[in-house]
Amino acid sequence: MKWSKLALAALITSGAVATAQADTVKMECGSGATVRSFCDYVKARFEAETPHKLEFIDMPASSDEKLSMLQQIFATRASNVIDVFAMDVIWPGVIDRHLLDLTDSVKDLEPAFFPSAWQNNVVNGRIKGVPSFIDAGLMFYRSDLLAKYDEKPPETWAELARMAERIQNAEREAGHRTLHGLVFHGKAYEGLTCVALELIASHGGGKFVDADGTITVNNPRAAEALDAAASWIEKIAPRGVLGYQEEEARAVFQNGDSVFMRNWPYAYLLSQDDKSPVKGKVGIMPVPRGGEAGQHAATLGGWQWAVNVNTKVPEASIELVRILAEPETQKRNFMLMGVPPARTDVYQDPEVQAKGPYLNDLKVVFDAAVPRPSTPTRSQYPRVSNAIWNATHDVLSGRSDGARAVAELDTRLARIKGKDWR
Repeated sequence: MKWSKLALAALITSGAVATAQADTVKMECGSGATVRSFCDYVKARFEAETPHKLEFIDMPASSDEKLSMLQQIFATRASNVIDVFAMDVIWPGVIDRHLLDLTDSVKDLEPAFFPSAWQNNVVNGRIKGVPSFIDAGLMFYRSDLLAKYDEKPPETWAELARMAERIQNAEREAGHRTLHGLVFHGKAYEGLTCVALELIASHGGGKFVDADGTITVNNPRAAEALDAAASWIEKIAPRGVLGYQEEEARAVFQNGDSVFMRNWPYAYLLSQDDKSPVKGKVGIMPVPRGGEAGQHAATLGGWQWAVNVNTKVPEASIELVRILAEPETQKRNFMLMGVPPARTDVYQDPEVQAKGPYLNDLKVVFDAAVPRPSTPTRSQYPRVSNAIWNATHDVLSGRSDGARAVAELDTRLARIKGKDWR
């Protein structure tokens, strides 16, 4: 979304008026009662523990719209609009040069966080963000249906496909005609890049682009993974998944019309709502392995706290980031909004365990989370992801096959890279 010059100018102008004192830090805070409660908690702590003041700035809720607005702010080199903001997990490489280097100020915090979440914010050896909360892909399943058919949660994709087909067909014969074996978000968008990464990495086919920037997608295991997923369409997954985003998949599963679902942790709490048809009937497990030699590979998600490189108050901003990284702050974030903490020690807190006993099942998922290739591909990641999701969608829809798709994707990524990622 392009913000008008008038709207952007108004924000910058209002910022100039409000930043009369150098000790005022401007931090992004979203809308909604629970978000504001968290921000108020942070403000109270920050102003009690430091000599500084905290002011909240509204930003767009949509990740794409927010990135667009930030890039416009960065382009003006405005130092009076925003100091500390939340950064999507795929942004560090994209906006690297606009992020304050936090290495010397926060490197001591690294052991407290999930390694995957921390390393995602390291660009060219420099720390550009501190994790706020972590997210990763999960497989949801109907625990009541697996028990009914004497099945255990599958370890591999092949086992999942067998189980899904068996239960789907038996239940349809028994009268549940709308039941599907599996739903996931297969529309051609960023969510499909996440699914494709899990499929290929779990089969041992790499991560499209390695950490050093080498393109690795053109290999037999990557092709096999995509072909396996294509075989699900109209067999255990409805053709409609090719147009699903997360919420469409969740609606089908939560209505009781699917045995398995790939989604994010947020869907679990919603599935356990008092009005949910599947309350008490849902289990969660890691994304399956791609065969006996494969591995569990959940796509890393989540948000990080970062500092605008143009800030006039870097020291105060860093003090704020350190408070945002503390265990009590991450605990408060979870208790208010249900987002999984990025710090591992918070999972041992009795109150956290009482509110989210399912978090224990998520730790193994977060430990094995795989980042998208956004850091090595830097500002070109949006084009890279677009190429990935389109190639994957072509295979799922039957317009291509795995071998051809990964070969063509390799060529396209090489063309995007040119001499080097920039």
